[in-house]
Amino acid sequence: MRVGDPVRQGRRSRTVPGEWPEPYRGGMSDPGPGPVTVFLLDDHEIVRRGLRELLEDAGGFEVVGEAGTAAEAVARIPALRPDVAILDARLPDGSGIEVCREVRSREPHTRALVLTSYDDDDSLFAAIMAGAAGYVLKQVGGRDLVETVRRVAAGQSMLDPAVTAQVLERVRLGPPVDDELAALTAREQRILELIGRGLTNREIAAELFLAEKTVKNYVSALLAKLGLTSRTQAAIFAVKHPRSEG
Repeated sequence: MRVGDPVRQGRRSRTVPGEWPEPYRGGMSDPGPGPVTVFLLDDHEIVRRGLRELLEDAGGFEVVGEAGTAAEAVARIPALRPDVAILDARLPDGSGIEVCREVRSREPHTRALVLTSYDDDDSLFAAIMAGAAGYVLKQVGGRDLVETVRRVAAGQSMLDPAVTAQVLERVRLGPPVDDELAALTAREQRILELIGRGLTNREIAAELFLAEKTVKNYVSALLAKLGLTSRTQAAIFAVKHPRSEG
């Protein structure tokens, strides 16, 4: 996936990162003392190179590491402890959203910015639930992206204006259909609730005093019962259909 240019191309178009607008060299946000440390995750080397050049040319940033796969990112980011991790949403071995959830559970200091070519509701909402500080379309201009990274590093939560309305609409959804939870046991409903809160299998196991393998089995069972195919879908379902207390 490549970073698109909104001026010359359409919503899902792509271009070489070297065609970013002139780098941003100042702004409203103060990155604080020392450079903002950044980690880059994208499965295309040319995209990582373009992002690195964009940030380094802007000044005030230091790219401390990069990865082309989700597995490599999960292993490296907690050790490097960057201020901001820019994560490609879709990867050959997973997703930036999954990386965000895992990294945030291990290293809350690192703030995640999901950079994607796609603006589907499910991915957006899943990114928010995973703890992402921002979800930005790759069509964003270079100047705006630099400012977004600065703001995220400063502790602000950023959402692309083009998708903010989608989040608000999802939050305003009507009451859940409780019948859809009827097929699940009480234990499965509790695990689904914890998935919706963004907990990993390891964290759920600790919460419920279960073996991690047991939790994995429960997750597989509830996915099958609900007709879902991924943990992200389960997390979205859990938010739309909260478990009744009592």
